[in-house]
Amino acid sequence: MSRETIFISHATPEDNAFTIWLASRLELLGYTVWIDKDGLLGGEKFWENIDNVIRNKAIKFLLVYSQNILQKDEEGNRLHGKLKNGVYKEFSLAESIGGQNNLSDFIQLLNIDGSTYNIFIGADRLNQIGFTNNWAEGLNQLTKKLEKDNIPKVKNETSYQSWYSKYLQTEEIQDKNELYYSNWWEIPDIPVQYYLYQFKTEKLAQKIYRVKHEFPIGKISNTLSSFKKFEEFEIIENDQIFKVKPLKIFEIKVSDIFLKTEFIKYPDTIDRKNHFTVLLKRVFHLLMKNRGMFWYELSNKKLAYFFTPANLNSLKTKFSYPFRTKRKTKTKNLIGKHKSFGKWHYAISCKPILFPNLVFSLKSHLTFTEDGFEVWKDKEGKIDTKKLHSHRRAKGKRFFNEEWRDLLLAFLNALKINDIIEIALNEEFNIKMPSSTQFHWANFGYYDLKDKSRHDLLSYYDFEETYEDDELPST
Repeated sequence: MSRETIFISHATPEDNAFTIWLASRLELLGYTVWIDKDGLLGGEKFWENIDNVIRNKAIKFLLVYSQNILQKDEEGNRLHGKLKNGVYKEFSLAESIGGQNNLSDFIQLLNIDGSTYNIFIGADRLNQIGFTNNWAEGLNQLTKKLEKDNIPKVKNETSYQSWYSKYLQTEEIQDKNELYYSNWWEIPDIPVQYYLYQFKTEKLAQKIYRVKHEFPIGKISNTLSSFKKFEEFEIIENDQIFKVKPLKIFEIKVSDIFLKTEFIKYPDTIDRKNHFTVLLKRVFHLLMKNRGMFWYELSNKKLAYFFTPANLNSLKTKFSYPFRTKRKTKTKNLIGKHKSFGKWHYAISCKPILFPNLVFSLKSHLTFTEDGFEVWKDKEGKIDTKKLHSHRRAKGKRFFNEEWRDLLLAFLNALKINDIIEIALNEEFNIKMPSSTQFHWANFGYYDLKDKSRHDLLSYYDFEETYEDDELPST
């Protein structure tokens, strides 16, 4: 049996994105590549298949080398010298097979995060290619090494090559005026200042924060933020109302944040930006809450919001496209029946962006409920992430860009109450949000292929989304 397969070992799910990128580039170059698709999708690893590829088919073993391949202790710290179980099994077998068959430079380490050369025993003896600064430069070095070692390319087109060639040959970029939608939901106006209220303890700040307020209030540690100027706050204990005054009050000009004005003393430049961002998250959360949205927690601690049968007048939401003269309006379902398991819901999560524009950056999700309200849970009463992910792929893999765009536009239009989307920030200022995301015109465009083979191919490499951790808004 001839060896012509490049085996890529990596930490799942942390290094999925890089591994998928690398596998696609190598296949486009004509190499036969093997990655653990089952592992990428959160499924069970089929060790017999992995063993067979490394033992009988692999001509190169590429290890995606990062801190993510290491085990963690109980506090979440990486344990140098201890590889994750799956990575260890694959690496150990590769070492054995490489030596047994006299395969020169069989194992190649791809350093993607600048880790030191000795995070496990023997790593410093192996050749490493750096991908830390630029993935394209790393790929260039890797392909030179593969060519030097005479790694064969397949004669027949791979699935990637076949689709890519078809795409380029049939639908090239064209000169035309085309409208593109973004996922940025513009905040059209904002008060000229906001206020920070510092308290003696975080516990006291938390008590005040938990009181129901008329206007949005954010919190970081022992400091609250608001667009409203307070002289004092109220807390309720033992059915009694107590007045509480902050230790310090700071008035912050929003323009200083946008101009990136430097401040050294508290609140310094970073403090001002962080408090403002948290306050905007709270604004978004209350926009959703006031509309009666349900939400659930994502793996990154963000919240995803979705409509229910109780807060939609109709399952079909009507929206319109700007600038269109034909087929200007359209309807879209934001909730629907999903097989025999219950209902699917379109959902969004949010991240405030301050530069270069003040916007809510929206991300699309699909979630599922049994009754239209409660997201699927496992036997322990926790969100059943594996089941959700499996059905999300099954439902969403046929969605094209156009579908996601229409769902987002329908979602924003469904937020309207009396034909507007607004929230009061203080007694004198209401934000009125647009019913569409930002868009722009381009003087070129292309035809987006909607063929089954394309999505069958890409669905193999679908994986769970990960984001940076963010502070959760209070309910």
